[in-house]
Amino acid sequence: MNLLLNNIIQYGPKIVQNRPLLKMAMAMGENYLIKDGKNRLKNDPSISAGVVEDQTAMSLAILNSVNRALSDCKFSEATYQKAGAVLGRDLFIEKSKRKEKAASFTQKYGISQPSFLLISPTKACNLHCIGCYADSDSNVQSLDWEIVDKTITDAYDDWGVQFTVISGGEPLAYRSQGKTILDLAEKHPDNYFMFYTNSTLITDEVAQRMADLGNIVPMISLEGWRERTDARRGEGVFDKVMSSMDRLYEAGVIYGVSLTATRENAEEILSDEFIEFLFHKKHAVMGWIFQYMPIGRSYTLGLMPTPEQRLQMWKQSWKLVREKSIFLADFWNHGTVVDGCLSAGGHGNGGYMYIDWNGNVSPCVFVPFSPVNIKDVYAKGGNLTDIFNEPFFADLRKWQADIKIQTNGKNLLNPCPIRDHNADLRQLIRKHEVEPLDLNAAEALQDANYAKGMDVYGEKYQKIVDTIWEKVYVQNSPLEAEDTEKLTELFAEK
Repeated sequence: MNLLLNNIIQYGPKIVQNRPLLKMAMAMGENYLIKDGKNRLKNDPSISAGVVEDQTAMSLAILNSVNRALSDCKFSEATYQKAGAVLGRDLFIEKSKRKEKAASFTQKYGISQPSFLLISPTKACNLHCIGCYADSDSNVQSLDWEIVDKTITDAYDDWGVQFTVISGGEPLAYRSQGKTILDLAEKHPDNYFMFYTNSTLITDEVAQRMADLGNIVPMISLEGWRERTDARRGEGVFDKVMSSMDRLYEAGVIYGVSLTATRENAEEILSDEFIEFLFHKKHAVMGWIFQYMPIGRSYTLGLMPTPEQRLQMWKQSWKLVREKSIFLADFWNHGTVVDGCLSAGGHGNGGYMYIDWNGNVSPCVFVPFSPVNIKDVYAKGGNLTDIFNEPFFADLRKWQADIKIQTNGKNLLNPCPIRDHNADLRQLIRKHEVEPLDLNAAEALQDANYAKGMDVYGEKYQKIVDTIWEKVYVQNSPLEAEDTEKLTELFAEK
């Protein structure tokens, strides 16, 4: 497999032009992934067959998405090289830099080091979206370039991290000492950057520079078709996004989509028609689904997808992955792929922590509570591992491990502490006296109705996914009519 990948990296454009050779390479990749899944089941009978099937299905979808992209798109030379060398070889196959740091870290702390970082270097945004989790606006609050640069350097040197996610605000609005996130990608050529963007600031010049760099992938935010997107993001935004996609495609840049699922659009964004449009007509290579979280600007429980919608999203998303080989990951419904929640640095197989525009470090972007600020840590001569070992983060990682033990290795269908187990998260926040990062977070923490609503939601969905987990993942059987009847009764419960 390594030899195959290295040949693709070295001779990428030539292999793409030779369609029979590309077909053979992809067939070899498929056989390897299927065989690897079978070997894991054979060597460890305790692993759920359903979990391995999910992981194999997603891996095959990734491979087929690569195949589709190579066949349909004309990527820049830098994009070929960086996607193959950094994203493919270094991050997914050989993992040499990470393995180099892993042994000593695991021996010392009994757990794997984080596998990536999520940084929001600025709160600034040129849009004013309804319900923005970051409450972003045009006011400039940004993390100094030296801190951002040092954080990425330290993550690489200390942990072997070669993948950085940039959020915001709008990442392309970031400015510090005349530097932008594109300068960050240029400064760190051995790192692969993915950033979430409204895309309206992507000009021809920006698209071309991304193509020349090759190690930066925009994930473009949408709420559905034009009416849904413009209703939340502003009139004319949908058409601007379509133009940005065209610019990126012509420049030879890999890009994907970020879809926010709410009670109002959950069916639309996962419809066969919308996915066909994004992944085939607009050439998106990958997609992330973020289910609306009741935090941030004008937070409300009323926009969360209902438990019934969430179950339908689980069914439809896996249908798209399995039957259409679409690389589409739902962070709340696809916990089986990554072994649960990855927040607070991860629970054993790698994870991440989140750093905002003020330097506050949180478990994830949707948990706006922080025990420590990276600027303070650096000022005292500390490092990223000191942050990783903060008691609040350590306790949350212990919770992630304990909840699996308590349920005999399950349930990976509802792994999120804020969405699915909010009472446990509130307890940890109060135990460690962790500070809310803004007034919205402070109000949510003190709101009894908010707490009750989140608890009721979590308890109801727990019953639903327990039924699915037992049948699909423990018994490795399809859902039957009687299972559907039981789920219908659970949906009807008040």
